[in-house]
Amino acid sequence: MKFKTRLFMTYLIVQILPLTLTGIAFAGIYGYLLKNFGIRFNHIITRIFLLYMLTSIIIILFITGVTLTRWIRRGVFTPINQLNQAMQSIAEGNFDYILDTDNRGEIGELYRNYEDMRLRLKDSSDEKIEAERHNRELVSNISHDLKTPITSIKGYVEGIMDGVADTPEKMDKYIKTIYNKANDMDRLINELTIYSGINSNRIPYHFHKINVADYFGDCIEEVGLDLESKDIRLNYVNLVSPDTMIIADPEQLKRVVNNIVSNSIKYMDRSKNECEIDIRILDEVDAIRMEIEDNGRGIATKDLAKVFERFYRTDASRNSAKGGSGIGLSIVKKIIEDHGGYIWASSKEGEGTCMHFVLRKYQEDKPERNL
Repeated sequence: MKFKTRLFMTYLIVQILPLTLTGIAFAGIYGYLLKNFGIRFNHIITRIFLLYMLTSIIIILFITGVTLTRWIRRGVFTPINQLNQAMQSIAEGNFDYILDTDNRGEIGELYRNYEDMRLRLKDSSDEKIEAERHNRELVSNISHDLKTPITSIKGYVEGIMDGVADTPEKMDKYIKTIYNKANDMDRLINELTIYSGINSNRIPYHFHKINVADYFGDCIEEVGLDLESKDIRLNYVNLVSPDTMIIADPEQLKRVVNNIVSNSIKYMDRSKNECEIDIRILDEVDAIRMEIEDNGRGIATKDLAKVFERFYRTDASRNSAKGGSGIGLSIVKKIIEDHGGYIWASSKEGEGTCMHFVLRKYQEDKPERNL
């Protein structure tokens, strides 16, 4: 029942009910006196009758007041007190205090609005807690992964200062190691920067029309040099036509390829005779599909759907050989989706993993012929 209706009915009851009940009581007393004592109306105005009437009116008003008080308390004050208690729980950070009602009036609407607010606040609180946990995990991961190359750099620099690198060959080896470790640190810092951009949806994009064959040819050549230094074989094939174009950010798209390749290297199975990575570009009519496949350890089926989640790591161990912030593939997914594409993974344990992503081709609008 609506609150306005409840107040209006309360007003009518307060005005009409006492008068009605008084009239009924008067008629009842008059009938009783007439039937038992033969006293007619002109004999009624007596002291006893006035006492009866006053007593009846007091009793009627008392009953009416108690009834209205209970009705208003149950319909108004009790819900308001419950709502007040619920709001105090919200203020204390307890988002599990539920107000459930079937009332269709203003009170029911107020309860439902409270429930909507509670659920939104609870979701927001859960997201905040999860974000704080992720940030703590990120700081821990980055701190661990920065500590390893820093320790190596300090050790090799001390070796150079102490004269341990006393031959040109040793000096060259020390300098290359320092350079590689510095690159690892630079990569981690770049990942942290990109992660910050993901959280605020502020990844800087500069889209251009790109020729697929030329762009990926240069990109794969650069990747190949890095893989060659790590004794990993690279197989590359491009099956799209030479004039195929896409709209993309060259720098961010290169980050996608590098992150996937770095992830493959990280989990490469070195026990195999030959480690290799296959990169294929396939034609999908109105899109291109790129596949980056390795012959590493593979990913378990239960983990496959989670590899693009932030901070998810199939290997929970924190050793220097398989370190990482755990956000590389989440960055890849974000960039591909921002390009209007989509990405997924397929894998078999013990055989390897393949990352697939699809990007739409650029097609120029052709003018219609006049018939």
